[in-house]
Amino acid sequence: MNNKLFVRIAALAIPALVFVAAMTITAAPLLAQEAAAAADDSPTVGKLIKDSGAIGWCIILLSVIALAIVIENFMSLKRDKLAPPELIDEIQALFDEGQFQEAMELCENEPNYFTRVCGAGISKIGHSFDTIEKSLEEMGDEESIKLHQKVGWLALISNVAPMMGLLGTVGGMVKAFNEIASSGGQASPAELADGISQALLTTMFGLIVAIPITAAFAFLRNRMVKTIIELGAIVEDLFERFRESAPSR
Repeated sequence: MNNKLFVRIAALAIPALVFVAAMTITAAPLLAQEAAAAADDSPTVGKLIKDSGAIGWCIILLSVIALAIVIENFMSLKRDKLAPPELIDEIQALFDEGQFQEAMELCENEPNYFTRVCGAGISKIGHSFDTIEKSLEEMGDEESIKLHQKVGWLALISNVAPMMGLLGTVGGMVKAFNEIASSGGQASPAELADGISQALLTTMFGLIVAIPITAAFAFLRNRMVKTIIELGAIVEDLFERFRESAPSR
């Protein structure tokens, strides 16, 4: 993950972590009073999180990071961010007027997916069209890989979360079997409940995180691929004029 992306994700994740911590600290006394006053033993959110153990807290932390990445990608992978329409119109106007140096300066001053790809092509103007086309393809591939890497973090989290849940499940079952072993096979259901509860809760938390993150990953990836294809067609049309003027062999 590059430094700029890490800073942006941290800027979104830190307030979310502070909010979660503040809500936990604030709600802790209320949850304790509620647990003491309740006649029944109906589970609360605080109790479920507590019973899930360290693995459960790790999954919750992972969900906060995933939420920050989703928000960052929703903001940065928009069509208007990757290629502002007014910038496309301005570059096309400069191309029509033959002001390629001004177009290059504009690309350098307004860095985004579209301008970086265009800038690579403009830098090769004067060479054969094959050279221009190759430069556009290489820069397009490079920028596309960067975008796929950003979205790829969501795929990683959606795979890690249920695996962490499975780890908690194994840990909970080991805890339950240890209770059976230490009691000589005479453990009561109440003594086994803690380990079994942890096993089920971590699995549930892992799936709760993985399912929406997988959906968000699929949506963002598909939108990104669609945008890349559309921008590739615009760039190709923009540089098509150099194919017509390419010297015959």
